[in-house]
Amino acid sequence: MRKGTATRYRNSVLGWTWSYVKPGAQFLIYYFVMGIILGIHRDVQNFAVYLFAGVVIVNLFNEAFGNATNAIVDNGSLVKKIYLPRELFPVAAIIVASVHFLPQIVILLAVCILLGWLPTLTAVGAFLLGTVLVLLFSLGLGLFFSGLNVRFRDAQNFVELIRMFSTWTSPVLYTWSLVANELPAWAFHVYMSNPLTVSVELFHLAFWEPTTTANPGLPPHFGIYLGSAVIVTVLFLIIGQLNFRRFERTFAQDL
Repeated sequence: MRKGTATRYRNSVLGWTWSYVKPGAQFLIYYFVMGIILGIHRDVQNFAVYLFAGVVIVNLFNEAFGNATNAIVDNGSLVKKIYLPRELFPVAAIIVASVHFLPQIVILLAVCILLGWLPTLTAVGAFLLGTVLVLLFSLGLGLFFSGLNVRFRDAQNFVELIRMFSTWTSPVLYTWSLVANELPAWAFHVYMSNPLTVSVELFHLAFWEPTTTANPGLPPHFGIYLGSAVIVTVLFLIIGQLNFRRFERTFAQDL
């Protein structure tokens, strides 16, 4: 974990400032295209907060998932020389992503406070639940693909595709109500059962909704979607661990 946080910005002029610059630039691009050009900011009160809350949690997923996928390959020399549970490498990668996630939360929280946000049990609980759900979901996927990536390096390219689509397949740049209007009921249920989608809505509940007076609220049956997302996450953790153990036996040779 210390290696990941120390080497990420080594020989960088801006250093940890990049943890603020990169999500900030991403937010500005999305806000310009979706908010100003397409005019979504006229339909969503405090659209900037809505957008940034979603961007922050999706960024956590993308970094945690990407770090965990590459954890074994990036630490190949240690894996071959030192005996310790190999799952610690993806877990450490997830923790590193969590550390880089903190500056973005600080910015989001500061903006929300300026707009009248006050801490409540609902807001804090939604934030913690959304964060834990994304971290565990990222870990399950990361375990699955990190083992696969040692044998088949094409797995990393597949992971990049998942990360690329993550922002667009969750209600970050648009509201869930737009999706409900366009998809048949069964497809919308599948869409809402995605752990990342549920986490985005939890972040909206935690940060965006307390700053608004008019919003669509959570989707109907959100409790069922939350339960489905938890089940999906647990399944991915189990499948990811089983797949990781399957490939672990040949890590030394494949690396």
